[in-house]
Amino acid sequence: MEHADAFGPGASHGSLGSYLTGFGLAVALTVVPFGLVMTGMLTGPATVVVIFAAAIVQMLVHLHYFLHLDGSSGQRWNMLAFLFTLLVIVLLVGGSIWIMYNLGGRTMIDHGQPMAGSDQMT
Repeated sequence: MEHADAFGPGASHGSLGSYLTGFGLAVALTVVPFGLVMTGMLTGPATVVVIFAAAIVQMLVHLHYFLHLDGSSGQRWNMLAFLFTLLVIVLLVGGSIWIMYNLGGRTMIDHGQPMAGSDQMT
């Protein structure tokens, strides 16, 4: 049995060069936002945008260089499973944030006004 067959169809393994490239990109995408926060080079909103952009690119780097997910025909089922997982995560996180936002708006108490049923008379 050949070594490549032991991992099943669609399994691909990168070379040392591709792993080092992925590692270098991952380190750079971690160090750059960290450096921006520590030096304070950007304003608050711009820093948040850079952090989120670096995080998204870093996820793509990990998927491509370490998990070997790409658009090839051998990876089609893996890509579909990943996209379904991503959809479920977006629905769960988005739905949770939506519910918390709506409940937070409905339970806000105005601290300047006495609560109904309290003993404070104005």
